[in-house]
Amino acid sequence: MVALGAVFVIACSSESGTQLAVVGVGGAGADATGSAAGGRAAGGEGTGTANGGAGQGTSTLFPAGSGGGNEGGSSADCARELTGVVRDFKIEHPDFQFVIGVDPGIVESQLGADGKPVYAGNPTTPTTNGAASFDQWYRTTAGVNLEFPLTISLTESAPGVFTFDDGAFFPIDGQGFGNEGNPHNYHFTFEIRAEFVYQGGEVFTFTGDDDLFTFINGRLAIDLGGVHGPLSQTIDLDAQAAELGIEIGETYPLDFFFAERHTTMSNFRIDTSIACFDEVPIPR
Repeated sequence: MVALGAVFVIACSSESGTQLAVVGVGGAGADATGSAAGGRAAGGEGTGTANGGAGQGTSTLFPAGSGGGNEGGSSADCARELTGVVRDFKIEHPDFQFVIGVDPGIVESQLGADGKPVYAGNPTTPTTNGAASFDQWYRTTAGVNLEFPLTISLTESAPGVFTFDDGAFFPIDGQGFGNEGNPHNYHFTFEIRAEFVYQGGEVFTFTGDDDLFTFINGRLAIDLGGVHGPLSQTIDLDAQAAELGIEIGETYPLDFFFAERHTTMSNFRIDTSIACFDEVPIPR
């Protein structure tokens, strides 16, 4: 019996084609029951895909009418939007349209004092060119990048499951520095900051291209660095609670750093049973 409180799936694809690992949780016929602060309960059969295979079973992470909100609040009171900043780069930036390859270890295991990822290259990594150029990815820098606000909205795709799905995730086509002769504006980063209440049982799965760095409580939880096709990694918050320094019932930041650095495709999907997020200001 597997207790599941939250599932994130982000799916993207690029020039390397689909390379899906396990996406989703639960698997075929795996019952999931549990409880959370404020009287929330999770129950149902788990869903997922494995290596591009068909999903197994159905999902009922929260009983009908439970709301799926934090601290027993109704779902109507929950923010189902994630707001962030997209930064557009020119194709000539040294880290964009550069080397293709899986490249974990680009960032340190903890966020810096300014809330940004800390470059870990010594002095470079296979797909990056040093701290000075990397530090521009998630900092608004005159003459180097242009920023745009972007909000993605989650809609209920199944009882207690909230989804954002875009099979052609090019949010700034024709904007900023433009498409630069390409069909889309491929060279950008996306930074999201939010807070959530850790209620126990949450599982977080992230699939995408290119670079994906996810921090929970300021600590690196997912590292999918590099220029590559879709790759997946899953966080079991209960199993990693000590490592992440989190306790049930407390509120923690979720920091999300994405980079699209190469042509040709960009798919982006989130599925989550977390219905409530609080927006956090993003430092420039």
